[in-house]
Amino acid sequence: MEQFLTFGIVGLSTAAIYAVIGSGLVLTYTTTGVFNFAHGAAGMMAAFAYWQLTEGWGLPVPLALILVLAVLAPGFGLLVERLVLRPVQGLGDAERLVMTVAMLSGLIAVSRWVWDPNEARSLPKFFENADSIDLGPATITWHQAITMIVAVVVAVGLRVLLYGTRVGAEMRASVDDRALVGLTGANPVRANKVAWILGTQLAAIGGILIAPAVTLDAAQLSLLIVSAYTAAIFGRLRSLPLTFVGAIVVGCLESYLTGYLPQNQYLPGLRLAAPALLLFLALLVFPHRRLRGRDTKARPVPVPSVRGTLLFAGAIVVFGLVLASLLGEGELISYGQIFSFGVIALSYIPLAGYAGQISLCQLSVAGVGAAVWAHAGGHGELWALALAVVVSGVVGALIALPALRLSGVYLALGTTAFAFILDRWIFTLPSFEIGGLKISLFDGGAVDVAGPSLFGWHLDDGSELMVFAAVWLALASIAVMALRRGRFGRQLIALRDSEAAYATLGGNLLLAKMAVFALSAGIAGLGGALYGMQQRSVSGDQFSFVAGLPLYLVAVVGGLTVVGNGLFTGLALGGSFPVIAAAGTFAQNLTSLMPALAGLGLSKNPDGAVAEVRSGYEAVGRNKPVLGVLGIALAALWVLQLQDVLDGWTTFWLALLALVAAQVIAQALEGRQARSTASDVPVEWWGVRRGWRREDEEVLARGIAGG
Repeated sequence: MEQFLTFGIVGLSTAAIYAVIGSGLVLTYTTTGVFNFAHGAAGMMAAFAYWQLTEGWGLPVPLALILVLAVLAPGFGLLVERLVLRPVQGLGDAERLVMTVAMLSGLIAVSRWVWDPNEARSLPKFFENADSIDLGPATITWHQAITMIVAVVVAVGLRVLLYGTRVGAEMRASVDDRALVGLTGANPVRANKVAWILGTQLAAIGGILIAPAVTLDAAQLSLLIVSAYTAAIFGRLRSLPLTFVGAIVVGCLESYLTGYLPQNQYLPGLRLAAPALLLFLALLVFPHRRLRGRDTKARPVPVPSVRGTLLFAGAIVVFGLVLASLLGEGELISYGQIFSFGVIALSYIPLAGYAGQISLCQLSVAGVGAAVWAHAGGHGELWALALAVVVSGVVGALIALPALRLSGVYLALGTTAFAFILDRWIFTLPSFEIGGLKISLFDGGAVDVAGPSLFGWHLDDGSELMVFAAVWLALASIAVMALRRGRFGRQLIALRDSEAAYATLGGNLLLAKMAVFALSAGIAGLGGALYGMQQRSVSGDQFSFVAGLPLYLVAVVGGLTVVGNGLFTGLALGGSFPVIAAAGTFAQNLTSLMPALAGLGLSKNPDGAVAEVRSGYEAVGRNKPVLGVLGIALAALWVLQLQDVLDGWTTFWLALLALVAAQVIAQALEGRQARSTASDVPVEWWGVRRGWRREDEEVLARGIAGG
């Protein structure tokens, strides 16, 4: 009984922290309509700042608490509201969700940049040397008591604020119709500011309270938020009392699993994955109201041409051949992931771009494909590659079953929970048997991965594997193009625009979602297998939730409706980032931050970077002389590299210069031609027979005034 009470007290103190953090989530969501995936990362930054002030610089604890909670946390909340989320207030839920995911990735990168993750840090508990408080057969430390008291004060304070003050009423009303709230004389902008300030302060309080119980690690502290997610879902993102109840359930579950879970090699990961499992169940069991805030704004999905896609696929293969001939063996391992990352990124297009289904576990699913190939394709059998695709597709279909009742942020939370279950439990399991069938993933560590065999020819050289991966990226791009142009692709776009209308017109939501999840998961599994071949050895950590965030962000920035996004994402993550990181430690930290910065800049170009890049080179494609000279120049550089006249980096920079010069020249020639023919176009045809120019408005205004 004494042990039961002891674990209960530990669970309640942990629950108090989850309640504080979860109430901050609910507060910002009910006020702004934005579910903040970076909420835990804000608490993590507060914990590191508190450590720096107290342990690093020796400031007294009361002064450090005042600086963190009254200065740094409110300032950060205001900064986020003003610079990050206010510019995207008019965008859809999906775009705003990307912004908070970008903040999560960026804050983890910043903390690792400022505080070396290889250096161990810890925070002492409050009143650590004071005598514990006896409660019958159990005892409670002063840190636990303070935690519970803070949770009670937060609960009472938030209740009074939201339901007893004018500011609280503004905060609750502003998310539904900001314009209508403004007509009443209220200030929705002020309500949002207050919400972000208080939400960030609550995250900071939770981070400081929980930091003494765990290692000061950026990812670990940030992802403790999964338990607070679960508490917030218990409250259905709107009820603070139910959020506190959910926190108690999660905290006590974790504590009692620690105390009573049998000790063997299969179950330790279950305790770590328990909050994610509970989150997954809560999403399925609890009824959900319509998501608050603005619905996702559907953007047109371009129809890729057959000829253009085939040319693009051919260019991918040629690019792979050129790279394979130019790079050394060590560089092939580093840059070979261009094409495997490209295949994984391509899996987002049918799922998120066409069907509008948010998934944050694509890299985790790719890990399944890598593990299947590692064990089944030990001798390079090609059927094992098909098996990796099929098994990954089955996993995707299983994800789709709960996705039928989830959408928007709920679906994002569900796929996050699934990624955590894989990361913290399934990927850590040793081999086991079910009904005589041996199941093995990463064997609790890392597994070796072999290359494929083609008609007795074993591909084990880095250059061969790069070309092999490039061919698969080209084929996958063609397949996604065919999907978009086919009947099923049109059905997916109809599903994205309106699930209700799709079902009303006779569409089967379950089959459609299972099909698209399975398809995208199969593509991700193929990319995972190709990645494993290039790396020669893989572990579960390489396919974790945190590792997948940069991939998701770069894919979103590239544009989730464009077939060329696969190569774009692969070039960014597997090509340009390693090139920049090779410049030194500063550059490595910068590349870790770049995906988050790109994600935060999404509001500047919601249609994606690939479409902009493609439009820039359309002029080159239309100008055959420029295109021909560019091809000859690139071929000449390749030959000079093969003859050792030029080294690899010189060839790279000269090729890049040739591509930029071709674009500039082609656009300049088109502009000159347009200007030369502009005088022949009557004014009534401006904007029709020639492009509309900014100065045309001034010309027309003067003409009207003169007339």
